[in-house]
Amino acid sequence: MSVSDDTPAAGRRRPPEVDRTQASQAAVRARQARAEVKRAVAAGDRDALDVLAAATTDPAGVEGRIRVTEFLLSLPAIGKTKLPRVLESLGISASKRLGGLGVHQRARLRAYLESRRPGGTAVPRLVVLAGPTAVGKGTVAGYIRERFPEVLLSVSATTRAPRPGEVEGVSYYFVDDARFDAMVERGELLEWATVHNSHRYGTPRAPIDEALARGESVLLEIDLQGARQVRRSMPEATLVFLLPPSWDELVRRLVGRGTESEEERERRLRTARVELAAQDEFDHRVVNHDVAEAAAEVVHLLTSPA
Repeated sequence: MSVSDDTPAAGRRRPPEVDRTQASQAAVRARQARAEVKRAVAAGDRDALDVLAAATTDPAGVEGRIRVTEFLLSLPAIGKTKLPRVLESLGISASKRLGGLGVHQRARLRAYLESRRPGGTAVPRLVVLAGPTAVGKGTVAGYIRERFPEVLLSVSATTRAPRPGEVEGVSYYFVDDARFDAMVERGELLEWATVHNSHRYGTPRAPIDEALARGESVLLEIDLQGARQVRRSMPEATLVFLLPPSWDELVRRLVGRGTESEEERERRLRTARVELAAQDEFDHRVVNHDVAEAAAEVVHLLTSPA
C-alpha cells in the first residue's frame, strides 16, 4: 500500500521547522569557518601545508570540507586562468575537497605547496636524479621543468647529437669533442663521464654553485657514473635513484622509444642490469609508476626543510 504525502508517516519524514532553521544556521557557520580559513591562507596568517594536514587528519572538519579549487585560489599568484593547469598537473578533479583526496593526490599537492614556499623555509640543496637507461629520468625532469618553474634544473653538456624535440640550452648543451676536452681541462665540469661507451656527458659547475649561493635548490639529472662523481666532489648532495616498476617495463620503454638500433638496445640493457644493482648507493629511491607522482616525490626532496 502506498502512502500519500498527506499521511502522518510522510509528515514524519519532513524535519520540523526548527530543525531546518538550525541546519541552515549550521551551514552558514560552516561556510563562514571555511571562508575564514581561506582568508587566513590568502593573508599569510596560516600556512597552506598546515591546512592540508588538518584536512588529512579530519576529512569531515572545516579544512577537509574546503574545495581544492577554492583552496588553490586563496594562494598568491594563482588565479582562475592558472587554476586549470595546476589542477591538471596535480591530477585532481575540480570537484574534489581537501579531505577527499587520495594518497597520491595529497602527496602531489603537498609537494606543490612546498615548492611555493619562500626560499628561507628550506635549505638549498643539490638533488641528483639518476637511474638506468629508459627509466624516464628525462621525462620526470621535463615534467618538473614545465610544472614547477621555481625548481632550477641543471643543463648538462654532451657530445652526442640532438634527438628529435631536444632544444639547445634547454635539453642539453650540444658540444663537439674539442669543446668538451677544453671544459674538462679547465675544471669547468662538476662531473663528466662516457656513457654506453660512446658519447660524453658533463655538468657545468658554475651555474650550480651560483644557484646554491642564492639559496636556490637545483635538480641534476645525470647517469650513474656522474652521480658517483658528484657524491665525491659534493658529499652534501642528495642522490635519488629512479626505478622502473619492473624489468619487463624497462625493456618495453626502451624498445618503444625507437631511438636506438638493436645492437645499441642490447648494450643499454646490459648496462641497465649493472646500474640497477647500484641503487643501494643512493639516499632515496623513487619508482616511476607514474610521471606526475614520481616528479612530486622528487620535488618534495628538493623543497622540504632539512
